[in-house]
Amino acid sequence: MTATVTEIWRHPIKSHGRETLESVTLEAGKAMPLDRVWAVAHERSTADGSTWASCGQFCRVAKVPSLMAITAKHDAATGLMTLRHPDLEELTFDPDKDAEAFLDWVRGLVPDDALQPARLVKAQTQAFTDSDFASVTLCNHASHRAVEQQIGRPISHLRWRGNIWIDGLAPWEEFDWAGRHVAVGKLVLRIRERTDRCKSIHSNPDTGKRDTDVLGALDHLGHQDFSVRAEVIEGGLLRIGDEVTNV
Repeated sequence: MTATVTEIWRHPIKSHGRETLESVTLEAGKAMPLDRVWAVAHERSTADGSTWASCGQFCRVAKVPSLMAITAKHDAATGLMTLRHPDLEELTFDPDKDAEAFLDWVRGLVPDDALQPARLVKAQTQAFTDSDFASVTLCNHASHRAVEQQIGRPISHLRWRGNIWIDGLAPWEEFDWAGRHVAVGKLVLRIRERTDRCKSIHSNPDTGKRDTDVLGALDHLGHQDFSVRAEVIEGGLLRIGDEVTNV
């Protein structure tokens, strides 16, 4: 079976909404365009966007599970972002101009005992991916199905919040790619590392409620990783249906 790209996702505001794409052009040495370009600094954060900052500087699903249910749509022509959540009214705003409107909106999802959203920060140098290098994540549907089998029921694959979904591989085959180059359509990616996971994956993407001990399922499989982080070596147009091969 030929391995192919089935889905492409980006997350314009880190931990605050996912957006599906039919195609996207990637550049060497950069993350996916508009993926984790903005992040929500909490009240104790020192992040200002001038340099990359680790996830602990930001409000995120691991601490606020309800954020998992946000979906996003970015309008390239106007620069406006539309966010939706089942418990809130839809919000359309310009993240570069209307940060306070967004912060007022998202505070409705943050419990009083959590660190509160303080600033919407834009990355000026490197996207706020969880790696300290500009990365895209590759996710394997077969590995997800292996996790479902361990759990004993279907769960949404969107809780992994990856960029590129691939079908046609063996379960966990992507872990064998560490240090290797992989061709995805016209792209060449170098697989840098496995993606270690946290409690964010316990949250249901439809409801924003923690409903499954996915880390426990991974433990039974001998690790707490899902997906691999890759560096773009040769850029180009990425499309759904592109073939994935080892180089």
